[in-house]
Amino acid sequence: MMRGLSKVYQRFSLFYISPLTPPLFLSLNLNPLSSPAGHLRTQSSRPFKTVTTMTADRLHHLVPVNSVAAENGGGPNDSLSPSSDFIYTEDEENLGGKYRLPPPEIKDIVDAPPLPALAFSPHRDKILFLKRRALPPLAELARPEEKLAGIRIDGRCNTRSRMSFYTGIGIHQLLPDGTLGPEIEVHGFPAGAKINFVNWSNDGRHLAFSVRVGEEDNSGKLRVWVADVETGKARPLFQSPHIYLNAIFDNFVWLDNSTILVSTIPSSRGDLPKKPLVPSGPKIQSNEQKHVVQVRTFQDLLKDEYDEDLFDYYTTTQLLLASLDGTVKEFGPPAVYTSLDPSPDRRYIMLTSVHRPYSFIVPCGRFPKKVDVWTTDGKFVRELCDLPLAENIPIAFNSVRKGMRSISWRSDKPSTLYWAETQDGGDARVAVTPRDIIYTQHVEPLEGEEPEILHKLDLRYGGISWCDDSLALVYESWFKTRQTRTWVISPGSKDVTPRILFDRSSEDVYSDPGSPMLRRTATGSYVIAKIKKDNDESTCVLLNGSGATPEGNIPFLDLFDINTGSKERIWESDKEKYYETTIALMSDQTEGDLYLNQLKTLTSKESKTENTQYYIQSWPDKKPCQITNFPHPYPQLASLQKEMIRYQRKDGVQLTATLYLPPGYDPSKDGPLPCLFWSYPGEFKSKDAAGQVRGSPNEFAGIGSTSALLWLARRFAILSGPTIPIIGEGTEEANDRYVEQLVASAEAAVEEVVRRGVAHPSKIAVGGHSYGAFMTANLLAHAPHLFSCGVARSGAYNRTLTPFGFQNEDRTLWEATSTYVEMSPFMSADKIKKPILLIHGEEDNNSGTLTMQSDRFFNALKGHGGQCRLVVLPFESHGYAARESIMHVLWETDRWLQKYCVSNTSDVSADDSKDNVSKDATDSENKAVAASGGGGAELVNFEHEGLDLMPRSLL
Repeated sequence: MMRGLSKVYQRFSLFYISPLTPPLFLSLNLNPLSSPAGHLRTQSSRPFKTVTTMTADRLHHLVPVNSVAAENGGGPNDSLSPSSDFIYTEDEENLGGKYRLPPPEIKDIVDAPPLPALAFSPHRDKILFLKRRALPPLAELARPEEKLAGIRIDGRCNTRSRMSFYTGIGIHQLLPDGTLGPEIEVHGFPAGAKINFVNWSNDGRHLAFSVRVGEEDNSGKLRVWVADVETGKARPLFQSPHIYLNAIFDNFVWLDNSTILVSTIPSSRGDLPKKPLVPSGPKIQSNEQKHVVQVRTFQDLLKDEYDEDLFDYYTTTQLLLASLDGTVKEFGPPAVYTSLDPSPDRRYIMLTSVHRPYSFIVPCGRFPKKVDVWTTDGKFVRELCDLPLAENIPIAFNSVRKGMRSISWRSDKPSTLYWAETQDGGDARVAVTPRDIIYTQHVEPLEGEEPEILHKLDLRYGGISWCDDSLALVYESWFKTRQTRTWVISPGSKDVTPRILFDRSSEDVYSDPGSPMLRRTATGSYVIAKIKKDNDESTCVLLNGSGATPEGNIPFLDLFDINTGSKERIWESDKEKYYETTIALMSDQTEGDLYLNQLKTLTSKESKTENTQYYIQSWPDKKPCQITNFPHPYPQLASLQKEMIRYQRKDGVQLTATLYLPPGYDPSKDGPLPCLFWSYPGEFKSKDAAGQVRGSPNEFAGIGSTSALLWLARRFAILSGPTIPIIGEGTEEANDRYVEQLVASAEAAVEEVVRRGVAHPSKIAVGGHSYGAFMTANLLAHAPHLFSCGVARSGAYNRTLTPFGFQNEDRTLWEATSTYVEMSPFMSADKIKKPILLIHGEEDNNSGTLTMQSDRFFNALKGHGGQCRLVVLPFESHGYAARESIMHVLWETDRWLQKYCVSNTSDVSADDSKDNVSKDATDSENKAVAASGGGGAELVNFEHEGLDLMPRSLL
């Protein structure tokens, strides 16, 4: 992972700014409903008989002239809450299969034009503004795609499917005074081009990027273009119009300032393989050898020989060496190359490829893997390894593949390799010392020269930050104990004993010392920056930390002496109003030592109501110079109220949440509001760590396209991210008391917002995405006295369908049967009486959250008379992307909240027994027999729910 992050950082040096946020299944019905492609599938447990008119106070805040006007043509002085005109009628409620728009006050925020992404040049003297469009139309997601070996492929473009893109590139000079020069627009490519993979040459004089135009024929395939940075003039890299980029895996890389190695579709590739009308035989899997193979049932796997042929067809690459002068030559044989990694001196390149035999039970990341080294002029040097198929990696956390792994180049050396090898056979359950050994070797060793042992580790290797022969930092960690250690080593001095620099719990954010800041070298690699004071020979580095404290995060920069451990805080974020962070060094473009009084950094600054802007800060006066002036992305909510609140669970665990209130709201005058509780549980090994404060009260309120914060515009109080720690101290497993701790955390949060007078006790809704949806269903089952209704998106509700672990649970169903059963809201479908809205993408590819989970959960609820509604979004995956889908999700959610939260007049705790919290274990275990929904009559795919694939801020 460290190598991958470093590679991305070195090649792109990007930081992203999302359009709306600061910096981008169970049914008892054996006959599933179907719907025409492209139409919503909605099911409801009963027809609606009432007409609900939404009521909300109006927001009296002007919209700046640069905002986008509403579709109805309203001007900036029009009401932002025209709810008196927005009525949910009976016809609308009963009409399924049509896409809807949410109320204008929500829709206008989501439709706001996106802000650009930024990318600095290698010499930090120029900055790219990468322009983007708003949400994509559903038609783009509806394009045919192949699901092969765990990836999804757009066959027409020969890329991963559902790729986003840039619409334009603007280049600005960063002037000596810190301001930006006029924009130079990159031009020359066709109108409407979709741009991807923007990449600087090492000298900063050229850009390389891919362009695609039209997607109905070969013109939709990607071609590589280059642009002159001074003029902005762009042209195709290849003179031939028939050379296309193969962008399934790695795409292209600069080898020097005028030469690019490109992954292309082989010119000799024939027609698409045809699927046989009649198979050659049955599909057979066998384990007659009695191997123990516990695989988490991944999605989109290869199914047969035809799929294997398709995978080869789309992923096989011919590498081409292309010069800016038009010279082109083939590089190596065609293969399924997955990574192109040049050495820092650009004399060698490491090529990683996968090959047959493929597997039908694991994705392509576990296929046989071969790593070779070539010279950059096309001569084979040597094979580093050829690893066999890895179907049997144990499911225990920290288990890894056998053999050489994490092979990379030392960033402080011209062409030296390093890697790790496990000593426990890859099985984290095996006790052994050392557990990992790190090796290093020159790319072309002398005959008979063996790899050198660099360091031995008792935990699992986690990467290296290189500086020079006198300094490198080695990281190791162990999930079960949350222990993480940082070692100081001297790679060039065998007589210097490695020593532990930091040994702490990864959960203990208060003790986090920060990470070393990196500087760019002349070759384009990144190493730890050594900082000197005048007339001081000590070895100091800059530690960039989040600065977690009981009052919230206060980011810092510490000047840290590696040898003595002494540190000096040279910069700290404002504590009162602003939240500031250090992003990167900007004074690293020259050779030689870096001096503190010449330091220059890129920083960000934001507040509760002011969106993120970027600054150049120069020492010694530390005066910041603002380089961006982005408009507020949602001025309607510019004066929203935000507070980080703290309260206590009944077992003494300290909890936190962020409370948002609408602009202009005064609890003493306006009274309590309807409230939306939106969260996601987390597992901890320590009560103290679980109670620590994470985040800052001064951070800007980032609102994603499906964020709960959108309902601030509908006059809701939003309780965002109330901590729900599931704690298992010592040898105790956290999930053995999941329901008890879940309910206790929710009770404490609800009691706090009611005590404050900001939430009406009968009008509190609960919601979440993925594991948050699982939480939502459990709370409605076991704490119905707290909530009026729930919204559950893309969740998994029957843990017996994830039998080889889920989330942070690595025990199997057969090892922890009662835990799996008691945690499954499907088993308590008969207890869920509060209204629940289920939403799921029809093409969900996240491990564990099959669409079937929501289908079957809905039918279980319906079979017990539960008030429920299921919305299945065509073409959508685990997170939702298309504008039509997102708008409809918001419409469904708003309608649900207005009907069952805002309009709720009953006391939610009346007649709701809290005894649901304590379940009868024997009864639960009996229910497990029917968990598959058919008493064994139906074949069920067991799935494992992995950690979320989406940034939490966008959920």
